[in-house]
Order: sequence, then structure tokens, then C-alpha cells
Amino acid sequence: MLVFWNLIAALGLVFPAESAEDSHPFEFKDLIGMHRLSGPVCSPDGQWVAYVSRVYSLEKNGSNSDIRLVSTDGRKDFALTSSPAQDWNPCWLPAGDRIAFLSTRSGSAQIWTIPTGGGEARQLTDFKVGLDNLSISPAGTHLAFTAEVYPDSSMEKTAETDASKAEDPVQARIYTSLLFRHWDTWEDGKRSHVFVMPVAGGEPLDLMSGVDADCPIRPFGGGEQIAWSPDGDELCLTIKLAENPAFSTDVDLYTTSIEGGGLTCITEENPAWDTTPAYSKDGRRIAYLAMERAGYESDRFGIVLHDRERGEKRRLAANWDRSAGSLTWSHDDELLFVTAGDNARQPIYSVELASGEVTKLVPGHFNSGVDLSPDSELIFCQDSLTAPAEVFAARQDGTNVRRLTHVNDERVEAARMSQPEDFWFEGAGGDQVHSFLLKPVDFEPGETYPLALMVHGGPQGAWNDHFHYRWNPQIYAGAGYVVLAINFHGSTSFGQAFCDSIRGDWGGKPFQDLMLGVDAALAEFDFIDADRMGALGASYGGYQINWMAGHTDRFKALICHDGNLDERAAYFMTEELWFPEWDHEGVPWENPESYEKHNPVNFVQNWKTPMLVIHGALDYRVVDTSGLASFTALQRLGIPSKLLYFPDENHWVLKPRNSQLWHHEVVGWLDQWVKSAGP
Repeated sequence: MLVFWNLIAALGLVFPAESAEDSHPFEFKDLIGMHRLSGPVCSPDGQWVAYVSRVYSLEKNGSNSDIRLVSTDGRKDFALTSSPAQDWNPCWLPAGDRIAFLSTRSGSAQIWTIPTGGGEARQLTDFKVGLDNLSISPAGTHLAFTAEVYPDSSMEKTAETDASKAEDPVQARIYTSLLFRHWDTWEDGKRSHVFVMPVAGGEPLDLMSGVDADCPIRPFGGGEQIAWSPDGDELCLTIKLAENPAFSTDVDLYTTSIEGGGLTCITEENPAWDTTPAYSKDGRRIAYLAMERAGYESDRFGIVLHDRERGEKRRLAANWDRSAGSLTWSHDDELLFVTAGDNARQPIYSVELASGEVTKLVPGHFNSGVDLSPDSELIFCQDSLTAPAEVFAARQDGTNVRRLTHVNDERVEAARMSQPEDFWFEGAGGDQVHSFLLKPVDFEPGETYPLALMVHGGPQGAWNDHFHYRWNPQIYAGAGYVVLAINFHGSTSFGQAFCDSIRGDWGGKPFQDLMLGVDAALAEFDFIDADRMGALGASYGGYQINWMAGHTDRFKALICHDGNLDERAAYFMTEELWFPEWDHEGVPWENPESYEKHNPVNFVQNWKTPMLVIHGALDYRVVDTSGLASFTALQRLGIPSKLLYFPDENHWVLKPRNSQLWHHEVVGWLDQWVKSAGP
């Protein structure tokens, strides 16, 4: 197998990465230039790993993804596809001689196959709508995938309906219930349904026909929410069929035969979130992740085992105070391999089914996309604050961790980065609070430097040892700033009580932690210039910037990206209502005090600090009127301010050229008001 590609590698015909430039401080061109690796899957013989590499282009203002193969000894690594279209989601066919994948080569996302030993890709499907979330049954007889269709319609009729709607001169929308829009998309009546069809060809069967719900869950769910039984006769699907989806977190798991016949709920007793099903190798059990508290999207994800024959359930490692993120069974069904956040890292753990014992296997950095090779090797991606993701391998017991790919080596070597330091201090209530501190690139002892305080979103989120492509601390360290990234109360990966602690206290403990963290850093590090400090944040971080503006004048400049100004008004403009209802302890007409006590709009009269306000028109989570209102207040108060508005972006800035402008304006604002300490 793979004779052709082995010959290519042996002859040295594998194309190298671009030549490294002279070393320079990390900047935007380095961030945008990294190849973004994801989704490693091991071949049936354990000799190869297929993965996806995505490359962004400023010239094309977009990205291109291809499928690559790396040998499990790390000696060979090459592109299997090189189309100008998008190629992703590789799935090995059981014989190991072909890979099925999704590609836009024909105009819409369809299923293609390609020989692993060399040859041309062949189109397998040509449906009227695009596909996603491809998987192959364990026996290799059937394909499962998702497609956006009207609940009671076929793919063909969906395409006809869409064409008719596009031609209608009246583009008005009518709604009678929530959700009517979500994150960055207006609801159009279509749903993501799961289909199956034989690999040999035939008509696809909609396993969710008539169901007015999505699988996977929008907008962030993926293939991890769909699982095959080992015999290939059944699928387990993650579906939200809540009567009130805007203010319910009741997500359930449903099993269904590949022959159709309806859905059977296996988690009906839990009113909270159930997701990420994984069948044991013997098919007797389904492991899945489950929250316990309804209405709370940041509750701890525990591990549950469902006995398919008895219908009984058992919580595994119930006292483990970490939230699991993925599940992979060992071949002998005695262990589950789990990723979970832990003190700003994401290790890989094993959880023993018999005892519930949890063992940390791969402790450092940020690990994701875990697969298991036939000889029980862990295959995964790993990244950190100083390195983008590459493909790694380790033994099942966590030993012999080794890197398989080196796609970004020359790019990393070309950019000088700052080595992050873990910095703990006493925060609100006397609790120990974690932060990362990065010295400026090319730091010189004896010099003093301006500070950039980064405030993360969520608020149930965290600054992790993770190579972020939108809020990367290396950008600011490369621009000459000390970077302080504080994991204030409410942050994830530090225990559930720490995460829960800010309910009804958005402007309390987090703000105290941020101020105490700055004080502790100034006391600990004499190279920080207390007279040159700026703060920046997005989402909840943007809310916190607006809150800071009314409660401190210690910063020379502030940057607010997609932040709420008026929490009470924001409730009526956002879409997932369970979020404010949990964090603000009810609805605003019954508990207005909770919305008002930490409401930034009530302190606008105290604003003095120059602020850059950034917002996207397609942000339906934090609606753009929040940003426009903040800018209006700043201008009316006569405070130096600037509005950066993106008509074509949502809660994030995703297009390469928009991202380039974003970084130029953000660093420029800090340079103008902080580094130069004046206009």
C-alpha cells in the first residue's frame, strides 16, 4: 500500500515549506501564515495518519484545505490532495487502500474517494445540496453524512425550494417562535439531518425525516455528535428537541437503525445537556458526556456509561472535578481516553471503567482530536502558546510522546516568540488565580515596557496554553508589550466551583481579579511600566472593558470588541436566552436588580479612557447596536475614540484581510495611546 507515495518521498519530491525568512518578532503575517492542522485519523493497518491542513491567503481573502498523510514513524509526510477546492474530513475505507473525503471540487461539498497508493480522486455523490460530517460504518458498507434540508423534504425538493425563494422579489421573513436567528444566521426553516447510504451507491435515507431539529447541534457541533455502533446497524445522534430551544439546554441522545424507523431517546431522564456518544468496541455500552444542571451551558460535563441491554446508566469518575471534552474507547473496552481542561492546559487522560480511576497521560499544552491506532497508539494534535498544532503520537500509557509532523517548523523558526510564564496571585476572596505573563520579544533586563492586559470571553472560558488564531498573545509580545492574560473567577479548567462562582457577579470577582492581578504583576515584575498600560477584550471581555471604563482610570487605552454596554437591554436582543437567565439569575422583568447591579451603562458618566470599539454586523449573540452605543457614548462625552465596524463579520473576525485590518488597528491603538502614552 502507498507504493507510489513512498517512491515520491524516497526521491525527495515532497514539497518543502516556504523558506524561512530572517528571524523577526512575531507579527500578523506569521499568524496568518501558519498551516492549521486538524482531524488526525489512523489507517486500518496503523502505518499512516491522514489529517487536514488549512492554509489562509491574504491575496485570495480565504483559505484552502487539503488532506495530507504522515507515516506513524514520522519519516514521510506529504499532500494526498492538492486541489484549489476545499478537501477535508478524511475517512479510511476498511481495506486501507482508499480514503473517502468531502470536497467542493464540483461546486458544492460532496463525497469523493482517492486511492492512497496514487491516482485521481473520484466523485461518489452528486446531490443537489452540500454535505458535511462524513463517517463510514465500521464494516465499511455504509456512509453517514449530514445535509441541510427542510424537515419534511428531500435534498432535491430542498434545492428547488431554495431556488424558488431566491427568485422571489419579496425577501421578507415571518416568525412565530424563537429562535428566529442564531449566532450569525437567520433561521430559514432548514435543518441539519443525518443521512445514510451504501458505499456501493444508492438512494440516501434521511434518518431524521420530519424532525424539526438539527444533528449535530448548531452552530459548533460536529462529527463527534454522531456515532456508529460496531456492527454498523445503528447510529447514535445528538439532537435538541426542546420545546423552547432559546431558553433550554435539554439536548438528548437518540439511537436509530440505519434502515430507518424512528428515533429512540436514551437520555430522556436528564433535563440538561447530553452529547458526544461513543460505542464500546463490543457494542454493549455507549459512553457519553452529560451535564446535570438544566439551563446552564457551562456546567461540568461528566462521563456516563449506558448499558444498551439493561438500559442502566452509571456515572464514571463522578468526583473528578474536571469537564470532559472527548471520548475514545480502548480496544479492550477497559479504558476511556478523555481530553479535559486542567489549569489552562488540555491534557489527555485515561479513565478506568472498573474503578473510575483517572490518570493523566499527556499532561502539557493543548491536546485535541484523539484517535487510537490498531496497536493502541494515541494519535492527536498538540499546540501551545509558542507553537501551532502538529500531529503527535504516544503509547496508550502516555509514554513515548513524539511528534509526527513538522509542517510549521520553518515558519515558527522565522518568528521570535515570547516564552510564557505561569503567574499565580491572590485574587478575590483570597483564592489563588492563574495567569500567563509573556515578556516582550527581545526583552532587555533593566528596561521598562508597556503592559497589554488581555481579558478573555465567556466569561466561562480561559486563556489556555493554546495557539489562538484571533486573540494570540504573541502578537502583543511581538509588538513590544508585556502581556498579562488572567484566568479570573469564572474561568474554566480550574474546578467547577471556580467556574460557577460568578453567577450574579459579572462585575464583581472578575473585575477584582483583573485589578489584583495587575497589582501583583507590578509588584513582582519591575520591568512593567505602571504609567503605560492598556486593556483589551472581546465578548464577555468586551463587557468587562465597558465595566472597567466606568470603574478605573489606570489604563491609558481600552479596546472593546463585541461587548455589551447594557446588560438589561442585551437580554432582549440576544438569542440563546438560557445564558443570561443563568448568569443573571432569572429574567430581567422578575429580577431586574441582577441585571442592573453590574450594568456598564449605569456608569458611562465615569468614562474617561480612550477606547477603540469593534463590532461585526452579523453578530447576533452580542448585537452590533451594543458597539454602536458604546461609540456614541464615547463621542458624546468627548473621549478620544474610534469605531471599527465589519458589515461582513459575526462574533469573530474571520476573513484574512479583515483580520489583517483588525490587528493593524488594535496594535495601532495600543501604540498610539499606551506605548507612546498619548495621541
